[in-house]
Amino acid sequence: MVKYLAMKTDMSDEIGSDLNELGLAAHNLATHVIYLAGGGGFISGILQWIATVAAIYLLVLDRTNWKTNILTTLLVPYLFLILPGLIFDLFRGEVGMWIAFVTVVLRLFFPKHFPDWLDMPASLILLLVVTPNAFSNIFRDSIYGILVCLIIGVYLLQEHIRASGGFKNTFTQSSGISNSIGILLLFVYPAWRCVTFFL
Repeated sequence: MVKYLAMKTDMSDEIGSDLNELGLAAHNLATHVIYLAGGGGFISGILQWIATVAAIYLLVLDRTNWKTNILTTLLVPYLFLILPGLIFDLFRGEVGMWIAFVTVVLRLFFPKHFPDWLDMPASLILLLVVTPNAFSNIFRDSIYGILVCLIIGVYLLQEHIRASGGFKNTFTQSSGISNSIGILLLFVYPAWRCVTFFL
């Protein structure tokens, strides 16, 4: 009878250690899934595209019907820091150089034919083309660039709330809802990158 009891306690210790190992394996699996998804994976790419589209949407909205005193020119460095690699590399190459060349020629020699709404997109193209590689490599895809994007998003949200007359008005006015959603979508990718960076 004593051997039976001794054997039973030994089995419970083994089951306990097996459960501990199973818990550790599940934790490692979850950590690796989050790391793969955040470190250039599918989820990270989708969120980066969503944030890029939201920033472009806000730029277009500012030039059409969202005339406020909000400093939307901050969306240009935001886009520089958040653009997906495909678009960033395209505009850093020959395509961007030609667009920048045509922009400068139009702006210098034909200023009356250069529309005002092209100022910020032209500034973005010029920024993409002339920024030194050392600077873009340090700030893009690093925690510093992500923190700058978060600061820009917080500033734009705070200014939008103040221009709307309060937090409640940002979601009740007809034009405030689309602007608020666009600004909130600016936080999607930087917040995700912060979470994956600190895990």
